[in-house]
Amino acid sequence: MPKSETVDRVNIRVADEVFIATALLHRENPERDSFTIPEIVDRAAKENLHGFPRPGVGVHAWRHCVANAVPDPNRYKMLYATSRHTRRLLRSTDDVHPQRTGKTWPAPDQIPERYRELVDWVKEQFGESSMSGQWLGGVLELRGAGAKLWSSEDADDYVRRLREDWT
Repeated sequence: MPKSETVDRVNIRVADEVFIATALLHRENPERDSFTIPEIVDRAAKENLHGFPRPGVGVHAWRHCVANAVPDPNRYKMLYATSRHTRRLLRSTDDVHPQRTGKTWPAPDQIPERYRELVDWVKEQFGESSMSGQWLGGVLELRGAGAKLWSSEDADDYVRRLREDWT
């Protein structure tokens, strides 16, 4: 094995390992929408990106990388919880918890070279435009729409009331 691959194995972030494992599952199983957390953990172990299985992979797939969950503490938004026990890669049309401001996919220079095309594949398959900040143009066009919904209530109070049930 080339020396650079050994360095990549040691330095890969757990979140990037989860992303790669989930992306590989999607590419290998195009008929499936989501995967169980143990499937993601097993796929990461099969790739053996770090050199040995890390317990943090399961925690990242369960909570730390999940875009529609309250950050605890990580703010990554790589995965989307389709149910309590299943995950898929985040799509550009998915709702994201407002405090999830972290990365959506790995930086190419932080993963082994053989997986870099996988990031491009994910961007093509799952959408990149709204995750890159370009979506605000469309949102800003909606300014004023629905203003009558909360005309009798302070806007901040309205939003707080809507968010009370978030977990």
